[in-house]
Amino acid sequence: MFIFITVGILLLSAIGLLILRFVSPDFRYTWLLATGGAFTAWISLLFWQTAMPITAQLPIWQPVSIFRQTPLFIADGISWTFAMSLGTICLGVIITAVARDNFPSPVSWIGIFLLTAFGILAVTAENPLTLVLLWAAIDLSELISQLYFVEEPKLNERVVVSFASRVTGTLVLLWASMVSASNDSVLNFLSAPPSSGLLLVLASGLRLGVLPLHLPYAGDSAFRRGFGTNLRMVSAGSSLILLARVPLSSVESPITPYLMMFASIAALYGGWMWLRSPDELTGRPFWLIGLGSLAVAAALRGNPIGATAWSCALILSGGALFLASAQSRWLERTLFIGVLGVSALPLSLTANGWVSERTGIWFAIPLLILAQAFLLAGYIRQSQRVSARTNFDDQPIWARNVYPLGIYVILFTILLLGFFGWGGALKIGNWIPSLIASLLTFSLIWLTPRFRILNPVRAHWVRPTDPNWLDTIYQTFWGLYRQIGKISNSFSNVLEGESGIMWTLVFLALFISIFTQGTP
Repeated sequence: MFIFITVGILLLSAIGLLILRFVSPDFRYTWLLATGGAFTAWISLLFWQTAMPITAQLPIWQPVSIFRQTPLFIADGISWTFAMSLGTICLGVIITAVARDNFPSPVSWIGIFLLTAFGILAVTAENPLTLVLLWAAIDLSELISQLYFVEEPKLNERVVVSFASRVTGTLVLLWASMVSASNDSVLNFLSAPPSSGLLLVLASGLRLGVLPLHLPYAGDSAFRRGFGTNLRMVSAGSSLILLARVPLSSVESPITPYLMMFASIAALYGGWMWLRSPDELTGRPFWLIGLGSLAVAAALRGNPIGATAWSCALILSGGALFLASAQSRWLERTLFIGVLGVSALPLSLTANGWVSERTGIWFAIPLLILAQAFLLAGYIRQSQRVSARTNFDDQPIWARNVYPLGIYVILFTILLLGFFGWGGALKIGNWIPSLIASLLTFSLIWLTPRFRILNPVRAHWVRPTDPNWLDTIYQTFWGLYRQIGKISNSFSNVLEGESGIMWTLVFLALFISIFTQGTP
């Protein structure tokens, strides 16, 4: 019941804002209403702890012979951690909206509430049918939003390709469900059969851009910090939840080392590009790929708690940084809590990140540690870029006082999840890799002013329209696909034109002559 209460609060907030937009467009307290709805939903997430595990099921779909599963939601420690992260980002985005140039923006807040409701339902989904339906809603929302904000034709094409990659991940999840059905079992995420484990990893990796490595998003600079950040985190969280449901027995496979190598390469690539990004919004896709790859690697090592930890660090630490757009001395200092959230040090959110249940994939650990160091060094650099943030002196005094609270609530949640509420809280973990990553991080920070290659690339070198080597590869396949489509269309036009009947008779005569060659 608590699941539907939280989602209901979010949906009622969106409906209330929508009604006010038509009934009273000049209503002065829209932001207070939106903040109250987001805060109430956030508080309701804390009450989940009083009754977990929580199960909520919709009425059984008929006929039962066709629909062997119906939408079912369950809140346990893992799904609560994801839901708490998404709810916190929603609250942070609404509070920090006072610092945006487009304030107030009720339409944007309506979208944020709807996306967060979809995201919370997705991370509590108990079976593939439920998750696929919610993925479809989130993907369509993202597709429409990207096509609305992106104006250049080349970027529109990348939007469609990225949508296709996420749909492919959805199809892989359906494939996993069919594999289970062929073995006379029904796939659910709490007791997934071993045969479906690697397919769950592949589905999540495809949606994140990790397996295979690709950029699943168009240029992030076209999106505002508020709505864009919420959209990215909901999309990532709804995909990463699969990694926390991978059964340990399924990763004992001959192809696991190859998947681990792909994940390690993706983590290195994402970490390196994030380290050299000129600003946090330009580097946002690489942050998602880098930490998403660490989550995939944790799942392949048989560590679902670690995969959950990296996923929530991606959402919370990244969300705090992406929303920090105004200058504030205290805010720059408190952003180091976001660094702690990604550090994997004892008692931190990611303390369990380096725990491994498998020992045969040691070769990937050094690469993953180096990737974590890149991500940490890049985060520290971006969080301390004071000159790149806007001056907040011309804002009203109440806005200057309220704005930092949106960042502080996210940083507080990072500390809270390190000590309370789920299986990864109050853990020492495997602190040796995290200590090595921390030492490498300080080394990178010290070496940055001394080696040009470690410095961020200039902003005009990093444009959404400039293709990198990954874009070139995928654009080659896309161009081949378009050429095949042109040939097919030309062939269809020939047959459907004025001479179509003549060509039909010619081909008919040709086929008859071929089949009658061997007859007397």
